[in-house]
Amino acid sequence: MKIIKSLSIFFCVASSALAQQAPWGRPDIPISSRDRVYAADQTSNTVSVIDPSTNRLLGVIKLGDPVPGALSPLYKGQLLVHGLGYSPDSKTLAVVSIASNSVTLIDTATNKVKGTVYVGRSPHEAFFTPNGSELWVTVRGENYVSVIEPTQMKEVRRITMANGPGMTMFGPDGRYAFVCSSFTPELTVVDAASHQILKRVPQASPFCPNIAVSPENDEVWITLKDVGKTQVFSAKPPFEQKALLETGPITNHVNFVNNRNGKFAYVSIGGVNQVKAYRRGAVPELVATIPVGNLPHGIWPSGDGSRIYVALENGDAAAAIDTLSNTVISNIPIGQTTQALVYVPGAVPNGPGTDDLAPLGEAGNTTRLHLEAAGALLPNAQASVAVNSLGLLDLIQIAAEGLAPKSQYRVYLADSNHAPYGTLESLAVLKTNPDGAGIVQAVGPLKTLAINSGVASASPSRRFLIVTELSDSSRGVLRQAGPSTGH
Repeated sequence: MKIIKSLSIFFCVASSALAQQAPWGRPDIPISSRDRVYAADQTSNTVSVIDPSTNRLLGVIKLGDPVPGALSPLYKGQLLVHGLGYSPDSKTLAVVSIASNSVTLIDTATNKVKGTVYVGRSPHEAFFTPNGSELWVTVRGENYVSVIEPTQMKEVRRITMANGPGMTMFGPDGRYAFVCSSFTPELTVVDAASHQILKRVPQASPFCPNIAVSPENDEVWITLKDVGKTQVFSAKPPFEQKALLETGPITNHVNFVNNRNGKFAYVSIGGVNQVKAYRRGAVPELVATIPVGNLPHGIWPSGDGSRIYVALENGDAAAAIDTLSNTVISNIPIGQTTQALVYVPGAVPNGPGTDDLAPLGEAGNTTRLHLEAAGALLPNAQASVAVNSLGLLDLIQIAAEGLAPKSQYRVYLADSNHAPYGTLESLAVLKTNPDGAGIVQAVGPLKTLAINSGVASASPSRRFLIVTELSDSSRGVLRQAGPSTGH
């Protein structure tokens, strides 16, 4: 009897240890209607709020107006809602808006804004220390992390580091803060208590947008968007590199899941519209490639690791993935050009949690297009396109891959999607990363794209997207193809 009881305790402890989830390294919290998924919608300047128990959009928290209204000199709302973090007690959501240089603190139970803290130029992401006493904001347009006291809602110190800090994440024990850079090939390790820099570790490339620390506090994973790689470090001194993975063009965000199948890292790969799952170990092993939709970006696990949610930046939806089968089980409509996404267990302790939410409205008016290779010049080139309604105007975003590395191309509206293209209207210049991928935006009256069927038309009101070489508009590399889709 004692042996059986001891074995029972052993398996219980082992199961509990395996079931810890990021970011706090705490035991499983089953999915419930008290949980919330939040998505930062950069174009509509909203935060989409999802109930994961039903995979239903409850509404949006409106933090600002879309362009062009947001460009007024008298505008007071937030602009380019982009980054997300949340407190360890799940009561406070921190929302970073890049263009208004702000961090908005929101009460998760009521969706009400508690206050806004303004920091330096172009902040990117924010996250709380594991004890909840500080909120660290990476000020990517400058060279420091802004440390905010969340109760007083004011900056209390700055930690100077290399130019362009991209994101901070803490180990579950709160001892170390890891700060990757978006402009300098350097990962900085900071003593969280003393705010002193302990070590600078080389990144494989300069552009890291996202970082995660494993729930066991043994690994740090960073994504390298410019080269399509993911770098893995030890979370313990001397913080050495453990692996460098070729993950794919526009490698966006990374996060962790532990379940009965093992320990995994999930990475969103925007250029190929996939999420990749790696079994964690001495040598990370790719175990699943999950098609999810256009330009996957922010990614976060549920409190029990049974699901992982990913924001589709050009799909205007959040995909819910079952992590045991690694299949998409739901697509939930959200706001426009979504960047970060977080899952907050127990965000609403009681009540419906729908106060102060607005309907999706015009932000749900989106058309999605696909661009295919135009001829044999770059046969593997392709792109996803989102045309987001801004009322009288539209914002178009193109995410391309398979182009020449470190090159520039011209985006046009054309009379035809086959050469000769007819009258051309220049929209933007697309610049590619070292991996041949790139993202570009343009604003204008682009609704004529929404009625294109992907074939040439004699109607003068129909226009087509094409991408050509920068100096020769007759040499197309991408052309609009296939029917439009929207919602």
